[in-house]
Amino acid sequence: MRFDVEEYRKRAKEDFERAWHEGPEVLTPPGASGRYPHLAYTRAKPHPIYEIVQKLRSTYLSMGFDEAINPLIVEESDIYRQFGPEAMAVLDRVFYLGGLPRPNVGIARKQLDQIEALLGHAISTETEDSLRETLHGYKKGTIDGDELTHELAVVLAADDATVVHIMDEVFPEFRELAPESSRSTLRSHMTSGWFLSLGSLWEKSPLPIRLFSIDRCFRREQEEGPTRLMTYHSASCVVAGEDVTIEEGKAVSEALLSAFGFTDFKFTPDEKRSKYYMPDSQTEVYARHPVLDWVEVATFGMYSPSALAEYGIGVPVMNLGLGVERLAMIAYRSNDVRQLTYPQFFPQALSDRQIARAVRLREEPASAFGKRLAAAIRDTAAANAAEPGPCEFSAWKGEVAGRQVEVFVEETESGTKLCGPACFNEVFVHNGAVLGVPDVEKWAQVRSEGVSTGITYLDAVAALAAVRIEEAACCGEGTKVQAKMAKLPSDINLRIDEYAMRYITDNNKKVDVRGPVFLSVRSAIGE
Repeated sequence: MRFDVEEYRKRAKEDFERAWHEGPEVLTPPGASGRYPHLAYTRAKPHPIYEIVQKLRSTYLSMGFDEAINPLIVEESDIYRQFGPEAMAVLDRVFYLGGLPRPNVGIARKQLDQIEALLGHAISTETEDSLRETLHGYKKGTIDGDELTHELAVVLAADDATVVHIMDEVFPEFRELAPESSRSTLRSHMTSGWFLSLGSLWEKSPLPIRLFSIDRCFRREQEEGPTRLMTYHSASCVVAGEDVTIEEGKAVSEALLSAFGFTDFKFTPDEKRSKYYMPDSQTEVYARHPVLDWVEVATFGMYSPSALAEYGIGVPVMNLGLGVERLAMIAYRSNDVRQLTYPQFFPQALSDRQIARAVRLREEPASAFGKRLAAAIRDTAAANAAEPGPCEFSAWKGEVAGRQVEVFVEETESGTKLCGPACFNEVFVHNGAVLGVPDVEKWAQVRSEGVSTGITYLDAVAALAAVRIEEAACCGEGTKVQAKMAKLPSDINLRIDEYAMRYITDNNKKVDVRGPVFLSVRSAIGE
């Protein structure tokens, strides 16, 4: 089957535009079928954290704030400059950056003998000198660590695997390396980056300066929990200028948070009183949400003149900080930031509709002829379902692969009908269970409240019969396909995708497609 890439692109564009308005239903590109499930796609879901980040970015930009990227690595000395006496308490919660030292690797006769033994031949004096030079270059930093194996392989005329073995066996110095800490830290507050950025900008840009940055911060918490992670996103902004006051923080707070459905606001003094803020300027922002009532969502304040002076900043600066994860928890009604941020590590509930999408035919025709044949078998069986056996009905007659083929739906035994009682059972998903049910009063609740897969037992068996008949005809043979008492999905040509099956078993749900199908389809090759 030829797959038209240009047509796929055209359809994808049209479908995505439709899905944007109609929801994430499964959309199938041209040429895709149950036999090619990898070609089916859905409108992708954004991560909740980045959904909030994107909305914050758009709101900040619409408010006239330019976007900035602040330094992520901050020297310990800057923490002292910014936080003053509080620095030690702040440093207790920061991550210091460390690295492996470069060992001084010596080469004596013992090491040379080991290398020769592993190589299987002696090495020349020139190779020995080159080996020493290479290891010395690594120690001095002229050769990077990720290049060392390759450089040694070139010197020794050996493959990389042999060189790795030599490094492990001959030079234990590499194995015994332990990381050493530097005085560089990962940013724990966006404020640390703002001082550095504003110190460079304020005399070189027109005032007022209005900047925002939404990026990661890192905090060495004692442990992660429902409300805190060791890495989080801060949505922070600064306004720097001659006439900037605390009122700027109130205005920015209201404008920013209104985009998320908050209506009323109140501002209360923050008792934490960080030293980089002016006394009595640190303010907590509480906003009223239509559903959640009053919640704390942000903090703002005026930077302390003494802290600004450390960086030569000569104008007032208002800073506002907002935790993205905190806002996302409110927006998504989550009570555990770990599950919101890392859903892949927590069991995810599947809706009945999601499970229904995972129920599909094991085999189905790929060709247009095969699809028509399956429909003919289904229609013939449905039209004559109650006929008593023995009986036989021609479903289709024509040419396949240059041969005349006739297809029959038949029942060879007396006292039975052409189709068994379960042929018209339809597969539904109800409360997480996959059930094959008839259209009778007993199953009315399942059929009204559940989600239909759109597959009947007759549909599934007819599709399998069409596949087998087409395969046999190509080989010049007739065949017979029978479905008897169904116990498992595979008995009626059904499969359930592994992820859905795992959810069903993990949650003690059931798959029940039992039923007497008793359908027989036969093909015969003509003269």
